[in-house]
Amino acid sequence: MPRGIVLFHTIHDLFRLEAELGKLGVATRAIPTPRELSSDCGSALAFDPAHLDAVRGAIAALKIETEGITQIDH
Repeated sequence: MPRGIVLFHTIHDLFRLEAELGKLGVATRAIPTPRELSSDCGSALAFDPAHLDAVRGAIAALKIETEGITQIDH
């Protein structure tokens, strides 16, 4: 099952985005960064790729600098 993954520089930004997306009704889950990806903080935020626009909008609204957004198939 595909999952969108947001990578962060800091865990603080992960928590900020997770809270904001929760307010918008977008389900997320904090996960360890998958091995095939790298992250400064070692944690990532998983979400349903159908909510990509909401995730991008929340990142922009909060002015969070991420390491990127990607998709994995497991």
